[in-house]
Amino acid sequence: MTPTLMDVLQDEGETVIDAVGRRFEAGRVRAVLSRLGRREREVLQMRYGLLTGERLTQRDIARKLGISRSYVSRIEKKAVKRLFRELRAMEGQD
Repeated sequence: MTPTLMDVLQDEGETVIDAVGRRFEAGRVRAVLSRLGRREREVLQMRYGLLTGERLTQRDIARKLGISRSYVSRIEKKAVKRLFRELRAMEGQD
């Protein structure tokens, strides 16, 4: 049987469709992140390693920003909820 283009383009278990989907989703997340406040964006970027790949603890973020760990937790929780809401709203527009 002749391999399909998709068979040839597979990369160790990840298909081209998966890679394109992942990049598309990453673009949507970046678009929503740009709508968050500066502090929310900073906390999410540090917490989930969005810029550097290094994930920091809430305690480390608190030290860097000069705020309490509980405040970092509240900012993160609020930002994640907003991110989730905005991404769900975008799905409805597709």
